[in-house]
Amino acid sequence: MIKVLLVDDHMLVRVGLIEVIETHGGMKVVADVANGEEALVAYESHRPDVVVMDFRMPGESGADTTRRLIERHPDAKVLILSVYEGEEDVGRAVQSGARGYLSKGVDTADLLDAITSLAEDRPYFPARIAQKIRKRDERGRLTEREMTTLELLVQGMSNKEISQELSISVATVKLHISNILEKMEVSDRTQAAIAAVQRGVVHLDD
Repeated sequence: MIKVLLVDDHMLVRVGLIEVIETHGGMKVVADVANGEEALVAYESHRPDVVVMDFRMPGESGADTTRRLIERHPDAKVLILSVYEGEEDVGRAVQSGARGYLSKGVDTADLLDAITSLAEDRPYFPARIAQKIRKRDERGRLTEREMTTLELLVQGMSNKEISQELSISVATVKLHISNILEKMEVSDRTQAAIAAVQRGVVHLDD
């Protein structure tokens, strides 16, 4: 019997997942919780074989919770479920230590296959997700300051406004933007903003 811990801030999502998972005779949901802190406590209490974790939750994200969980329990197996499939979203999940990544719109059979794979110590990344991981790895990583600059750029701020917001010179802002364009392989600010949203670097609903 594969023991599963569900972590999602939406109760109706958890109820639906419980129904899907427990229709499989070899799986049982041992706990379902709404946030990262509850997930850490539930893991200690139930020691599940697989944790199915929502990527985006209020407060601490699923990636951050996964990182903390694996720091405490290196053998924890986490499957991330997300409405996002951008390169950066997937990359953050992998960096956190997640062993699998699926869209929330995935077929039931794929979800059950993923849980089974992780329980058997086999990572589960569908081909399209694996491709995004490779693409992200091929590009240069943005620094924390470049990431912040990009977020402000997406909001439509000018170089002067960004410099005032970050308390840096306009020349430094221009340098950051030049690095951003090179690493994202785009030619101008507009393309950088579009790519940032498409790849999950920035979410407009944040």
